[in-house]
Amino acid sequence: MLNIGIIGVGYLGSHHARVLSEMEDVVLIGVADVVKERAESIASRYGCRPFRDFRELLPLADALIIATPTKTHYEIALQCLRENKDILVEKPFTSTLEEADHLIEEGLKRERIIQVGHLERFNTAVTEAERFIDKPSFFESTRVSPFITRGTDVDITLDLMIHDIDIILTLTQSKVKEIYATGAKVLTDTLDVAKAWLQMEDGTQALITASRLSEEKKRILRIFQNSAMIQIDYQKTEITIYSKNSRGIIEKEIIIPSYREPLREELLDFINSTKERKTPKVNAIQGREALRVALEISRRITNG
Repeated sequence: MLNIGIIGVGYLGSHHARVLSEMEDVVLIGVADVVKERAESIASRYGCRPFRDFRELLPLADALIIATPTKTHYEIALQCLRENKDILVEKPFTSTLEEADHLIEEGLKRERIIQVGHLERFNTAVTEAERFIDKPSFFESTRVSPFITRGTDVDITLDLMIHDIDIILTLTQSKVKEIYATGAKVLTDTLDVAKAWLQMEDGTQALITASRLSEEKKRILRIFQNSAMIQIDYQKTEITIYSKNSRGIIEKEIIIPSYREPLREELLDFINSTKERKTPKVNAIQGREALRVALEISRRITNG
């Protein structure tokens, strides 16, 4: 049995607790949160021990989920690694590249698993669509939501856009060569809306839009390749393919994969990686690269 603890049981952390409590071969050993009442409430609901100081949880756990605000990821993750614990860190990995590099170095030195919580990688629409993708030339993503206060401590590039950055980097397997970006701060002190144009080293291009000022929630990725356009609807877990057959006729196909909760799939990957000592599907180096691109987009917008 693998003993897993959760550090930070706000919105995301509470969902981690729910899923872990339902899984076999693991024990949710405890939860830690700076808000004592929140830790006690979640611990009571899912039958584990509450802690206010995460350091008290470390001796009990084999692995830990870090679902605290981004600015705290580095110090908490570093402490966990120094205690020889495997970790899953919610996205974005860290606040800076220097912090990410230090954690990667520490993880390698101690032979620890570091997974980054890019949840969309485990969306069944994404995993199913991968088999249809062949040398894409252009990506267009739209990820917009109505305004809520959660996540506004970071730029929209780090809160929402980073999901699509990670997916596009994974599907192209190419480095970003050029970035053009624009955006604005509207209701918060951080970027609320952003658009970015990415040029990859292999010639692939991508247009990415993210906003938390939309009237409706939308999560769409379109992939353009020779004779086909593949659309992934993350919310509906649905794939739509427009393609041209041998007679030049445009055909439309809708594929709805069997639903599997992405968070459960992500946690299963973390658990298996920890038990088998293998690289997770979203490793720290990939998390760092998505962070690098997102930070550069923010920098270019901020600097005009």
